[in-house]
Amino acid sequence: MTRVMVFGTFDMLHEGHEDFFRQARAVAEEPYLIVSVARDDAAARVKGGRPERGEKERLRVVAAHPLVDTAVLGDTVGYIEHIKANRPDIIALGYDQEGEYVEHLEEELKKAGLTTRVLRMRAHKPEEFKTSTLKRKQSDTLSE
Repeated sequence: MTRVMVFGTFDMLHEGHEDFFRQARAVAEEPYLIVSVARDDAAARVKGGRPERGEKERLRVVAAHPLVDTAVLGDTVGYIEHIKANRPDIIALGYDQEGEYVEHLEEELKKAGLTTRVLRMRAHKPEEFKTSTLKRKQSDTLSE
């Protein structure tokens, strides 16, 4: 079994997230997919606004997804502690993930004594399946 970990806010689950989960599972013959759901404060810091759904609700929805083996909440401060606790063999990053934890991820993993490989997944129709785009479309539809 190969432990593959992915990260996200997952304010709404859509086809882009499902493709992300499928790609992450495809990097190993016997994958065990661990999905790290961002804490409300971390999501607000990274995205510039709090998610519409709270972290416990987002965790519950992600944990129920059939492609997900385990869902965990991220750290309240930083990111490396919950990675160390889950000891992934591979971290699969989304095509658009950047910022505070991605920039120094590989060095932080080494400092923590982990030999985790970091891979970047490809985009899946980002013009159509991106949470911010889908929320904007919902908002536009409601205001018509």
